[in-house]
Amino acid sequence: MTDEITSPMVNFKLSNLPLPPPPNKALLERIGQIHKNPISLEKIVRDAYKQKASDIHIRVGEIPRLRIRGEMVSYQSEEIVTPQIFEAYLSEILTQSQRQKFAETKELDTAIFYPGFLRCRVNCFETLTGGAIVLRLVTLEVPSIDSLGLPSILKEIIHKKQGLILVTGATGAGKSTTQAAMIRHLNETTRKHIITIEDPIEYIHSSKKSLISQREVGLHTQEFHQALRSALREDPDVILIGEMRDRITVDTVIKAAQTGHLVIGTLHTKNAIAAINRLVNVYNPDEQSAAKVQILDSLVAVIAQILLPTTDGNSTAAMEILINTPAMQDYLLKGEEIEALQLMENSTNEGMQIMNQALCKLMLSGQITIEDALSCSPDIGDLRRRARNDGINPSHSSRRNLGYSDFFPK
Repeated sequence: MTDEITSPMVNFKLSNLPLPPPPNKALLERIGQIHKNPISLEKIVRDAYKQKASDIHIRVGEIPRLRIRGEMVSYQSEEIVTPQIFEAYLSEILTQSQRQKFAETKELDTAIFYPGFLRCRVNCFETLTGGAIVLRLVTLEVPSIDSLGLPSILKEIIHKKQGLILVTGATGAGKSTTQAAMIRHLNETTRKHIITIEDPIEYIHSSKKSLISQREVGLHTQEFHQALRSALREDPDVILIGEMRDRITVDTVIKAAQTGHLVIGTLHTKNAIAAINRLVNVYNPDEQSAAKVQILDSLVAVIAQILLPTTDGNSTAAMEILINTPAMQDYLLKGEEIEALQLMENSTNEGMQIMNQALCKLMLSGQITIEDALSCSPDIGDLRRRARNDGINPSHSSRRNLGYSDFFPK
């Protein structure tokens, strides 16, 4: 056998080819060490918590990343996650049955608990490059309405004896935190039975004046609507449903709200009026008129929120609040959405507000930046006018120092 290759166009010897460079022994040793002793997921979680991250992203073939103040930041180790490391992470956080379920369905929602430190909401899934994990960090201490700086009207809303409260917003908008703060207030001030149905459980509530029963879909029940139907036979005063996903759940929620229970549910809509339309659109066109009457007859309030980074390195929620007063209900039944929006704007004495009112207040007080306020405003022109004419003293330090005149010229 020869190492010579001959063809009409090629005539050379393999022995004449340059040799590849020798392997980097130090790098190979490091890779081997990583495979033997990868950084534990718990260490990444603890490091992420110190950096005030909200989420951790783990993915095969990628460096772990943290979401800090809304931006994706590389984890300090900068070590690429190999399939072996990913398997080690799965073994660290999942039971054998959970691993089997993930292998079968390619998706898994669960939560992990670090005693005395933190809880994490966990989603495992498959991607083009391999497995991935996203962890949402959740503190063990349930925040209060006051500590979050939320409008005090939420304390009144949560004290209603029956009806439907909707908390809406995009994924990551802080809906679960708002709900938890409202449940905490109820737990500390009233004597009721509160049932939560979540996927998964995020904040853990200890019963105080109220008795709290928390159930997790997939662990304590199979489906939201099954748990909700069961909850009606468990003598509840308040039911928190993690998400209203389908018509069966919506039907059961409305039934519960009409039969003497207070129900708190979530939707993924940008504003308060859109949340009502979303529920109505769950029904067939010929059923929507009757469904709208039932929904508005049950509705207590809609809280639509977005989460914004604050100038002090934390985050805050800007909220649009709709209270279902008789006048509001009349506008919504007639489909007069512009009039309903104007009523929200003009009824601040009743606790209502539109998103631009919330953004303007946060911006003029210096809690959020002008850029962040503008980026999420539903009407930038309206926000500019509010900033110029909202009665803020021109000598106010935050307005002067933040350069409002540059963004809102007269």
